[in-house]
Amino acid sequence: MTGPQPCHGAAKVAARDQLLTARRRRSLTDVGAAARAIADHLLAAPEVRRAATVAAYVSVGTEPGTTSLLDRLVDAGKRVVLPVLLPDNDLDWAAYHGPTSLAPARRGLLEPVGAPLGLDAVATADVVLVPGLAVSREGMRLGRGGGSYDRALARVPVGTFTCVLLYDDEVLPDVPAEPHDRPVSAAATPGGVLRFR
Repeated sequence: MTGPQPCHGAAKVAARDQLLTARRRRSLTDVGAAARAIADHLLAAPEVRRAATVAAYVSVGTEPGTTSLLDRLVDAGKRVVLPVLLPDNDLDWAAYHGPTSLAPARRGLLEPVGAPLGLDAVATADVVLVPGLAVSREGMRLGRGGGSYDRALARVPVGTFTCVLLYDDEVLPDVPAEPHDRPVSAAATPGGVLRFR
């Protein structure tokens, strides 16, 4: 199958519940090992090595961890921008300058405290790293359902390296998708970087 598959919202809800349950069962040791492996793979990827600006995010809970990745990107001389969740679930962006540049925000998130760069700042990134719960082999990403990253990805120029960070077993043959869902060009897992197109 290719492209978005028609679905009812119930299929997405069921898939999200299943994936979140599986994530909650992961040990902190597994989460930490996955974070290190994903960071190693991404920092070795030619798209990331060439990038001047990387749009990323601060992981929460049992998401594949990004804390070390963010600092390693900064240490490698990359400009890192992180999302700031707006009341309408859209994403503004601000620069990351290390852990002390983050503050607690709504929904248990950590966000950068610097000056907002605007909704379109994501379009200036050479690499866009996004969260997700799963991805299909064609690059259709299943997120948490707020639509924030689908809106952000709609602003990213075609050809930009867009990559979802996942565990190996979250790359699936298919995921429920709708026409507004935006595909990504790759997935980074502990097993490596999988490019879709």
